[in-house]
Amino acid sequence: MDILGQDSLQSSTQVNYTRTEMAKSGSSSESPNWAALLQQVAEHRDRRAYTLIFNYFAPRLKSFGLKLLKQDALALEMVQDTMLNVWLKAHLFNPDKGAASTWIYTIARNVRYDILRKISQKKEDNIADELWPVIVEHDEPFNEFTQLENLLLQGQLEHFYQHLSAPQLDVIRQVYLDEKSHQEVSDNLLIPLGTVKSRIRLGLAKLKQAMEQDV
Repeated sequence: MDILGQDSLQSSTQVNYTRTEMAKSGSSSESPNWAALLQQVAEHRDRRAYTLIFNYFAPRLKSFGLKLLKQDALALEMVQDTMLNVWLKAHLFNPDKGAASTWIYTIARNVRYDILRKISQKKEDNIADELWPVIVEHDEPFNEFTQLENLLLQGQLEHFYQHLSAPQLDVIRQVYLDEKSHQEVSDNLLIPLGTVKSRIRLGLAKLKQAMEQDV
């Protein structure tokens, strides 16, 4: 996929560059003054200045990302998020504290940490999904969350939903707000019944913890 063709980058920054414009921006044999270009972006939202920055750094950041993340899709995500931050946060660059390239690569490293953190969290959720059915099989009946379930049925816990992963929230909404059976949710989402139960239990555990911390 063309790096400049990332839809979310274009929609977020409202910046559209054609291949012709990109080719023109990179035609000069002299190295641009990156600090001055960042200042143009910061003060005037200068799209041509941003084009020069993007055209130079995006392919280099992709190579950098491939070395760190080992996957093309993740490297592209790192490029996208990094260059979006460059566009949005150019005003934070201070040439007295370091070179523009150092600032941009620092952003890239921070983005990389965020990507790895999300991957790690997803793995933990998946592992937990696999473990919970085993626990539930041995511990049923499991009535620890009866009060929470009543509150969910009454629609009183929306402000705690931020603590749930998207899969957990989806299942909990279907069961407690849409009043669907576990089997119906399993059929709707095309996931095993045990996974539905595990996501509910994990979600309820997170809600319980959030409520206890909110007291």
